[in-house]
Amino acid sequence: MDNERPYNRGEPHPDPASHEPSAMKLGFALPHMLRLPAMTMPWEAAVTGADQTRLAQYADDLGFAMIAVPEHQVIPRSHVDLSGPHYFNAFSAMAYLAGATQSIRVNSCVAMLPVQNPIITAKALSTMDWLSSGRVTVTFGVGWLKEEFDLLGVPFTDRGVMAEEYTQAIIELWTSDNPEFDGRYVSFREVAFEPKCVQRPHLPIWFGGDADAVLRRTARYGTGWWPFLTKPHEIPARIDFIKSQPDYNGTLTDVFYGLSTGRVGEGHVAVDDPNVQPGRSREQIIDNLGQLNELGVTMSAVSIPPLNHVDEYFDYTQWIAEEIMPVVA
Repeated sequence: MDNERPYNRGEPHPDPASHEPSAMKLGFALPHMLRLPAMTMPWEAAVTGADQTRLAQYADDLGFAMIAVPEHQVIPRSHVDLSGPHYFNAFSAMAYLAGATQSIRVNSCVAMLPVQNPIITAKALSTMDWLSSGRVTVTFGVGWLKEEFDLLGVPFTDRGVMAEEYTQAIIELWTSDNPEFDGRYVSFREVAFEPKCVQRPHLPIWFGGDADAVLRRTARYGTGWWPFLTKPHEIPARIDFIKSQPDYNGTLTDVFYGLSTGRVGEGHVAVDDPNVQPGRSREQIIDNLGQLNELGVTMSAVSIPPLNHVDEYFDYTQWIAEEIMPVVA
């Protein structure tokens, strides 16, 4: 960490009013959700599930808005150097974290929509929403790692059309008393499907990715968009693109862009950008969040910093809650 030690709450600092964005929700960056070389700090590898549970509960108590779970089902050995080997199944981890907490929302970043039967996906998420009293959001993606699709027996070139069809089928199951769907990849009729989502008309659906097709799908069905390779200065034009679609549903309310997003390029290649390095000072973080907010970002997360031990992250988490959250929210 730099010499300013931004998690030291005893340091004096200037009045924050000149840096205050209009509004920004903060997600909580839970350590050791992955071991992505471009992003992960070395100390995270020692963080256990028990540590993650305590941190999630602490973040919940401090008022963080959301915990999001990255997902890959399997990483081909040839890609471990870039992607790392460690990922959760998003829905399993989201359900656990929702059960371990009281108020914080859970999300995925992203759940790979085409690789699982949409009836199973719909049931997992509506069950989770029911049991958590409506604290679930899902971010769907189409996936990008062809070898993973090959291992799972899912046609990689069909993933876009599958994602479109699966989204429609899932919404039908969540919203119809007598769900019916007739598609190329999934069909059903004369079925009962409960529990429905607690949230109405259904739990929020976000879409992750940067392609035009993803943004068009966001326009049709989404309340949120999670860009990854889109540069911050490009975000306003891409939001305009979503809202300009002839079938835009008028419900886009959230755009998530974490402060560490710019450190990862296509295919998980590391990006060396001094403007997005972790361990920044209070004023730098507030300025960065303010700039993102002005570009249309409604939720972000502060990067996990270089530390020595997980116990120090509790202190850093409290510092964010005390010094950053009140200014941006």
